[in-house]
Amino acid sequence: MNPPSELTARVRRFTRTETWVHRSTAALTGLCILTAACLYVPQFAELVGRRELVVRLHEWSGLLLPAPYLAGLASRAFRADLRRLNRFVPHDRTWLRSALRRSGPRPAGKFNAGQKLYAGWLGGAVLVMLGTGLLMWFTYLAPLTWRTGSTFVHDWLSLALGIVVAGHIAKAWADPEARLGMRTGFVGREWAEREHGEWLP
Repeated sequence: MNPPSELTARVRRFTRTETWVHRSTAALTGLCILTAACLYVPQFAELVGRRELVVRLHEWSGLLLPAPYLAGLASRAFRADLRRLNRFVPHDRTWLRSALRRSGPRPAGKFNAGQKLYAGWLGGAVLVMLGTGLLMWFTYLAPLTWRTGSTFVHDWLSLALGIVVAGHIAKAWADPEARLGMRTGFVGREWAEREHGEWLP
């Protein structure tokens, strides 16, 4: 049991459902990226072997990727955070200008403008990857020209996705308090006031 002084110094940032959605999505995304690397990088393919198993893991992890998000929609807190992520407000423009100039104030609500852009891009990328992946998996769904185009888009977008996710992990690694919030649901009030001052009452 934490002492009262420690409890009052922390605020709840995410519910258990939200941390579960993030954790599950991260695991499936990581599996997609790792299996994709094993399929496309010869050195990894030789190291792992068992190509058929890797293909099946890649297909099913990609197909299941939207599942945590869909399950999370049952949570009121998760839906509220989706609305926050989907709405740009005036202080988000200030945050972006300061981030681009690398100076100035960076006011943020529960999510800053960078996190909102990342979430929007990732959501769109997952839909495109899912659609192109299905066309590649079920070859009878579309003519050859469509499948060829899908393969091109899927391959190059997967590379971009890997780079963007690596950047996301690097940003999280540089901020232990943000990682703690994603892991436990709670963050320090001082950190919240400094990084997300528009969010706290």
